[in-house]
Amino acid sequence: MEERRYLTFALGKGRLAEKTLEMFEKTGITCEEMKDKRTRKLIFVNEELRLRFFLAKGPDVPTYVEYGAADIGVAGRDTILEEGRNIHEVLDLGFGKCRMCICGPEDAGERLLHHELIRVATKYPRIAKDYFYNKKHQTVEIIRLNGSIELAPIVGLSEVICDIVETGSTLRENGLTILEEVCPISARMVVNQVSMRMENERITELIKALKSVAGVPAHPSTGQTAFS
Repeated sequence: MEERRYLTFALGKGRLAEKTLEMFEKTGITCEEMKDKRTRKLIFVNEELRLRFFLAKGPDVPTYVEYGAADIGVAGRDTILEEGRNIHEVLDLGFGKCRMCICGPEDAGERLLHHELIRVATKYPRIAKDYFYNKKHQTVEIIRLNGSIELAPIVGLSEVICDIVETGSTLRENGLTILEEVCPISARMVVNQVSMRMENERITELIKALKSVAGVPAHPSTGQTAFS
């Protein structure tokens, strides 16, 4: 009998990986090696279930999945949208919830309403461009930043920002407010296209188990009926 190959998971480092592993454990999937905080290992294995895990920076997870270095990945929806990789998004895991929003001083709301030419500062230029050009049909100048995005409208670099909002406290403390909501964000599971076909049964069973734990529906965007 042919031995099953390993299914490989790429998990976003930090709290995302911790929450994912907690959820996996509720379905009976464990990886004791990953609990050792002192380990220098890069690849972690569950031999019994033929599963492998590795940790990666969030923006790299979709890349590993697209190129087949990982069959399955877990990353924030903001990362998935911004990277724009050719992968299947199959499940909303239901944690890490926040919102991608357009924010700025209240008077900037009028400029959005009248579709004026404005500057938008963001860490997410792909998401911002899609929102303004394809959904709002508003021409804007997008400025990519890597640091504290809230600073941009305060010092006059931009009229608004496109950024993730959790509690909104940082916005309020700096005289900014949510002007428009772009999309909801949460942790999502993504699958390599070839793996979706070749390991459909195993991946389907995993997703069914995770759905029962997460209490959320599978993501319908792939059109793959096996996951609905």
